[in-house]
Amino acid sequence: MIRNLDIALIRAFVTVADRASMTAAANALHLTQGAVSQQIKRLEEALGSSLFTRDRRGLRLTRAGERLFGRGKRLLALNDEIWAEMAETPVAGQVRLGVPYDLVGTLLAPVLKTYAETYAQVEISLVCASSPELTAALAAGTIDLAVIEERVGPSVGECLAIDRLVWVGAKGGVARAKRPLPVSIVADTCAFRPAVLAALGEHGLEWRTVFENGNIDATTATVRSDLAVTAWLASTVPADLDILPSESGLPPLPNFAINLHLPKHGVGSAAQEFARHIRDGLARRPVAA
Repeated sequence: MIRNLDIALIRAFVTVADRASMTAAANALHLTQGAVSQQIKRLEEALGSSLFTRDRRGLRLTRAGERLFGRGKRLLALNDEIWAEMAETPVAGQVRLGVPYDLVGTLLAPVLKTYAETYAQVEISLVCASSPELTAALAAGTIDLAVIEERVGPSVGECLAIDRLVWVGAKGGVARAKRPLPVSIVADTCAFRPAVLAALGEHGLEWRTVFENGNIDATTATVRSDLAVTAWLASTVPADLDILPSESGLPPLPNFAINLHLPKHGVGSAAQEFARHIRDGLARRPVAA
């Protein structure tokens, strides 16, 4: 009979299950993929049950894993709550969060709301910019933490989610068929821009810029008006716009990671709690398949 469970093993299991990936979980936990794999193996041996199976889509929970998942999340939440209460460290002060334009009103909106409600005494300052600009701001110390969009792969940040970069156009629009292809990108520093232009170049598609000055609302308006197409993460596409299928003649685009970056010099309690809210919020929200 098992009398206790190692919190570290449960945290590894829940993180892998949330992200359906050993690699993403390793990034989130700041461990090697091998270390996470060993933790899952130890937990399976302790429980006498397999917790994951692997298929073409990646890792999937077994029935035993599904039973453990909900209880494991509750156990971790209670563990974190106990530590927070016993530490008796008030969360106050100011926190400066850097967020890409496309995420602030979509994936991160619920996180911002719950954090502001939980820590009303914290002054929140939002800095919206492109991911490369946020990386520079974090290095310069002008923000305390940042959510940054990057090509999937090695990163100094913590991987919170992986999403598809997709072509987006007006419903029933014709801009997708025009040549040169009219493209609207929020800014010339946009993290997606190099991937988009590389895909167009590799497939020999001529293109022209319709809009590129840093305003997400104006970019959305050009696409909605069928003046251009754009490229966004699938989970951020508004319901009134189309994710363009492969039959549209546009080249496939790579996946991107949504990574959490913290400064090398460490962060205060307000920023630490903000990071925890962001992790929890994105883990609970499904990313478009």
